[in-house]
Amino acid sequence: MADVALPMGLFEQIRLVAGLRWRILRNSLRKKNNRLDLIGLIFAGIFGAVLVFGLCFAFYAGAYEFLSNGHADWMAALFWGIFVFWQGLPIFVVGFGASFEFKTLLRFPLSLRAFYIIGLAYGLADFSAVASLCWLLAMTAGATAAKPGIFPAMILIAAVFVLFNVTLERLIGSWLEKLLSRRRSRELFVGLFVLSMISLNFVTPLLQRYGAAARPVLLRLLPYISWLPPSLAGRAIAAVAQLQPAGFLLGSGGLLLYVFIVSALMWRRFATQYRGEELSETAAPLQANVRHAAKTDEGTDGLSLLSPQVAAVVRKEFRYLTRNGFTFLTLLMPPLLVLLFTSQFGGKHPTVPIKGVSSDTFFPGMMAYLILILMAPAYNSFAYEGRGIQTFFTAPLRFRDVFLGKNLVLVTVLAFEFALAMGMLTWRLGLPSTPRLVATLAAIVFTVVGQLTIANWSSLSFPRKLEFGKMGRNQSGMAVLVAFGTQIVLGGCSAVVFLMGRWTGEAWLPAEAFTILAAAAVGGYVASLDALTQLAEKKKETLIEALCR
Repeated sequence: MADVALPMGLFEQIRLVAGLRWRILRNSLRKKNNRLDLIGLIFAGIFGAVLVFGLCFAFYAGAYEFLSNGHADWMAALFWGIFVFWQGLPIFVVGFGASFEFKTLLRFPLSLRAFYIIGLAYGLADFSAVASLCWLLAMTAGATAAKPGIFPAMILIAAVFVLFNVTLERLIGSWLEKLLSRRRSRELFVGLFVLSMISLNFVTPLLQRYGAAARPVLLRLLPYISWLPPSLAGRAIAAVAQLQPAGFLLGSGGLLLYVFIVSALMWRRFATQYRGEELSETAAPLQANVRHAAKTDEGTDGLSLLSPQVAAVVRKEFRYLTRNGFTFLTLLMPPLLVLLFTSQFGGKHPTVPIKGVSSDTFFPGMMAYLILILMAPAYNSFAYEGRGIQTFFTAPLRFRDVFLGKNLVLVTVLAFEFALAMGMLTWRLGLPSTPRLVATLAAIVFTVVGQLTIANWSSLSFPRKLEFGKMGRNQSGMAVLVAFGTQIVLGGCSAVVFLMGRWTGEAWLPAEAFTILAAAAVGGYVASLDALTQLAEKKKETLIEALCR
């Protein structure tokens, strides 16, 4: 009699999927790029671990201090800190989350319960979740050291608080993924998000001016905040410390109610995905309209001085730029940042309580900050290409032409942004002295051109496709490490050159040194183009595999 396959239980399904994910991770490390990517993430994780363990002592000391000195009500502040960090960090730095898209598990015959549990468990792989778990353990240790009898209640509240946060974080991520699946909504959301982040920098000046008037309004809002989950968790712990069972039941019951609500919403969202929801930007089919043949533009576009290959790449990059609404929004950031920092640190009435910063000091620092922001995309310059990367290998052009076209567009954007920022600085503070102005302009050339050479190499060595609308990692860990290291080295060299001029008392020494360094950087960039062309041929399979999948 033939054997009949029995349906697998929930635990067996989860065990098999976990084993599959481990095998995929282990097999992926056979590739050199994946190993380097892992090394970059490990270094980033080390820096993150220093922050996490440092704050563990703060949470331990806070919990111990509050409970031992009779300020148990202040425990809510610690829960609020963890809540804000857990829910806010994934939106700011989604690159440190799990890059695996768990919806691909639907290809396997999983039950809805297994799919829900696995999807929820992936939320615990985020950096924010790991850090928050460490801080909750530190809080538990501090509270137990202050009042040993509070340990069971602290474990219970911490467990429920973890379940609430991981469910809410996965729910918000799923909603954002659906929202960002459309181009227009994605550009609108990201634009509003960036503007809101920039607006946060103006909070301090506004508080200094209107803080006294806003304090009564905030105090009237506190009773409403007390019914939110972090406050309920803190109220439950405070009730146990004060031997008030009714308060503990009220706080823990309210927290469980929040868990039930977000779990129901999460179950409904995952059930929709389980039934085969497909997020796509493809529009519904419409009736075809008769389209007239486009007129051929035979006029000049100002690129006649470039070779036809370089001019074609420049036109393509310019069309990418004009069709990306988010890129246009980022062009507004430099003047806004200049306006912010000049109002805080410079001008006649600085908001920061320090002596006004001179334009000789402020101008180079502001230019360095803009380079730090605007040069980041250059280290993954093929992110937008996708399957179009294959065209570069079949078209009659060399990769030196590709890099020249891409870098020319980037340098043009940088020149426009620097000119706009310089105009804003001149209006707010005035131009620096002539030696400092010349030195800063030469330093910009040295830093930008020096980074372009390394960024081109990084784009070939560590490519990663940009996944539009995905809450996941869109930058190789090794590329991030290379960009971070390059910025530190070149920025450190520039700082030393500026300090040499101050130490020696020679005002024109930095300008002369940066002129020599800029000439060397330009020569190195030109010499690297042929070598990068050869490297592109060697990295052909890596580029196509990374960008076409």
